Amino acid sequence: MTRLYITIDTEYSFGMARRMGGGGRAENFASAIIGATPTGPLGIHYQMDRFDAHGVKAVFFVDPMPAMIWGTEAIADIVGPIVARGHDVQLHLHSEWLEIAGSANPLGGRTGGNLRDFGFEDQCKLIGYARGVLIAAGAPAPVAFRAGNYGANDDTLRALAQLGIAYDTSHCPGIVASECRISLGPDDRRVQRHCGTIEVPIGSIAATGDGLRHYQLTALTNGELLAALRHAVLSGQQQVTMVSHSFELLSRDRARANRIVQRRFDRLCAGLGKIAGLTSATYAANPPLVEPASPAPLPHSPLRTWRRYAEQALGNALYGAK
Repeated sequence: MTRLYITIDTEYSFGMARRMGGGGRAENFASAIIGATPTGPLGIHYQMDRFDAHGVKAVFFVDPMPAMIWGTEAIADIVGPIVARGHDVQLHLHSEWLEIAGSANPLGGRTGGNLRDFGFEDQCKLIGYARGVLIAAGAPAPVAFRAGNYGANDDTLRALAQLGIAYDTSHCPGIVASECRISLGPDDRRVQRHCGTIEVPIGSIAATGDGLRHYQLTALTNGELLAALRHAVLSGQQQVTMVSHSFELLSRDRARANRIVQRRFDRLCAGLGKIAGLTSATYAANPPLVEPASPAPLPHSPLRTWRRYAEQALGNALYGAK
């Protein structure tokens, strides 16, 4: 069986918190976590409803850093429902929150937009702090990590190894200009040991020229997503990782539903069970396996690409660019 890791970066909006002077927790929770819209919520509860309806398990990478502003309860409100419904909670970390943390900043006054902006010792402190909050909020001890903005480097992996967190999934071969500075490149698409940690790359498909397109709900059409999964099964891949966010089914301004992405998500969930040889997986129950070689991505299709361009143009016009 090919294992599909559906990973949801689950996070409050730092931008909203900064605009509101560190306040507005309830509004932030409603927007970024619940995904409230005039036609109904589309955040983590909606996502779990769809997953549960189709027998899918997902991995929610939860960012505990807002606890510096709002306390552990703000994270427990996220973690509790996920754990109660049998999905996986792992560790996410956006270091931007240090900017408005004040005296709660575990590094004193030091700040940085990405985890890679800090040295090894500071990264150990930040990841250790975030792990402690996540566990205090009701999550099992995490075994996997993803840096906010993919903004990790090799010191991040060494810090994770020091703290006993076995897996990292911050390397995204399909985004050449990402914030990631882990010493791996676009050709490093296999799950491998690196700097003391097992690195689990974000999946990708072949794009125009020699490029890659990352496996994210807003980056590919439903046809591309399902074609990539069928290709993974037929080519004997052990696993593939896709990315989404707690607020990804909303418009760019998060004021209403993005019906194109919502429909894509619903169809993806419904289509997974129709692909023989594919199963959803979690780090808690079925962690990724080290692979001997990088899997070949789904070959580029000009027709699928043009369909994506058309769908994205429509989505940008109706709901704002993602």
